[in-house]
Amino acid sequence: MANEIKKIGVLTSGGDAPGMNAAIRAVVRTAIYNGVQAVGVMRGYNGLINGDVIPMDLRSVSGIIHRGGTMLYTARCQEFKTLEGQKKAADFCRSTGIDALVVIGGDGSFRGCKDMAAQGIPCVGIPGTIDNDIACSDYTIGYDTAMNTAVEMIDKLRDTTQSHDRCSVVEVMGRNAGYLALNTGIACGAVVTVIPEVPCDIDRDIVTAMQETRSTGKKHFIIIVAEGVGRAHDFAEIIEKKTGIESRATVLGHVQRGGSPSLRDRVAASRMGYHAVQLLLAGQYNRVVAEKGQDIVNYDITEALTMNKVMDPELVKIAQVISI
Repeated sequence: MANEIKKIGVLTSGGDAPGMNAAIRAVVRTAIYNGVQAVGVMRGYNGLINGDVIPMDLRSVSGIIHRGGTMLYTARCQEFKTLEGQKKAADFCRSTGIDALVVIGGDGSFRGCKDMAAQGIPCVGIPGTIDNDIACSDYTIGYDTAMNTAVEMIDKLRDTTQSHDRCSVVEVMGRNAGYLALNTGIACGAVVTVIPEVPCDIDRDIVTAMQETRSTGKKHFIIIVAEGVGRAHDFAEIIEKKTGIESRATVLGHVQRGGSPSLRDRVAASRMGYHAVQLLLAGQYNRVVAEKGQDIVNYDITEALTMNKVMDPELVKIAQVISI
């Protein structure tokens, strides 16, 4: 089986995430170790359509494991969403001898994998997104670093919040998933964390909670809001009006995507990159690499895209109980 794959292309697609470079490094070095050529595809699926690829060797990926972002760059590609664009990308792979692709990204990137597989190009996906919203995997590359960045920023914000007896409403990223917000809220001791998975009544869940906590002597408050729920500025305006407590909104924004990846992200990315190449060499195509517990597993890409991820109810309960 190993002889069937002679050249592997690796690309990053969608939003960047800390640890993507570590995954690229693992893919390239695992391929070369097994006698397989590696090439880097620039700017996601755009690189396949526009013929923008670079040869990769052992030294191409030296000194990148600690760097945030992605050395291959990333971008959305509208043309690739069309059948014509997909055929053009597949034709480029065949014309340049790219036998298989490893794609690092989120659900949109995996749908691209499925499209390439339909055009006859073997693919393996690696979950790389700070949102941790890939249903088939307990963990996605970049999640730990993004949470630590958010915690660091909120810890700094708490100093000024406490000095002025204010309420700080902090909006964190995560698209339509609340994993980043919930864990950050617990780690920062937020009085309330608002996430898409749990319905929120502002009067009952925020205003009353703040008033009850205030009666125990607390004078400053941190409220975490997941971006999929609404705007921090709107929450802050309502909270100040209803409680009389000066409230300020802070949107952490894309700072959460940057920075040197944590140990966990570097190791997870390295394991997943290695496993992706091993799958291709074993003739197991059109799969998604995933983490389940302490194990690296894999799923058929179609199955992976139909799976649902459920928020841990115990974690939600913990946040409610200990944040009073």
